[in-house]
Amino acid sequence: MIPRLQAPISRKMITLEVKKRVSLSPNFASVTLGGPALKDLVVTGADQTVRLFFPREGQHRLRMPTFSNEAWMPQLLLLPKSVRPWVRTLTIRRARPADDEVDIEFALHGSSPMSDWVRRVRPGDPAGIFDMGTTYRPPDDVGRQLIVADESALPAALAILDDVPESLAAEVFLEVSTAADIRRYDSTDGVRIHWLGRDDPGRRPGSLALEAVQQASLPPGRFYTWVAGESRLATAVRRHLVSERGAAKADISFAGYWRHGWSNPG
Repeated sequence: MIPRLQAPISRKMITLEVKKRVSLSPNFASVTLGGPALKDLVVTGADQTVRLFFPREGQHRLRMPTFSNEAWMPQLLLLPKSVRPWVRTLTIRRARPADDEVDIEFALHGSSPMSDWVRRVRPGDPAGIFDMGTTYRPPDDVGRQLIVADESALPAALAILDDVPESLAAEVFLEVSTAADIRRYDSTDGVRIHWLGRDDPGRRPGSLALEAVQQASLPPGRFYTWVAGESRLATAVRRHLVSERGAAKADISFAGYWRHGWSNPG
């Protein structure tokens, strides 16, 4: 079975600053982070996942953990809230090593620590990242893939599609919270993207993407699947593919980025 997360071989805590913020759609924004410390980031492409550290409102500086291993989390939790930063898990949308910059895209939801930070952030504000690895690793002998994501995993899905080889055909289902968040994306000939605007605030995130996959006419034969987003979407798509489509568990990478109705404590 494909490991859920391929950890980086080496990594460091990296402190950066905000270079710019760009609004992409009503519920999406991009923040560019940069600084010479990015030379310590080994860019692996695809869905490179990082922990993003950012100050709480009212904090004037960023206090990053000093451990560049799994001991960072208990170290962080031992800090008093007056100096402890928020931390969230996100995906690098684009990396520009020559410019010491990375772009991170955010799905904004109402008022939350991360969404509020993205809305108020200004150039020069501090932020930090810590490399966590990747989950996207299609087998070399597979010629087709299925990619499924809700809005929380949209940046990762688009980062994957940016580098998809032309020899690897893809069926892609991308769910966003509103039709206004559907964006133009020029894909290669072998990639078919199905955009799904949820619009109904009463619908569970990921439900449209799950239904679309269940009803899709997928070509017979072996294919690789990458699915990420709300936890029920990830597990239900995997269950459907294994039980109803005969897919091998070893050909499915799935990740629950968040759980509907549960908040991230930071």
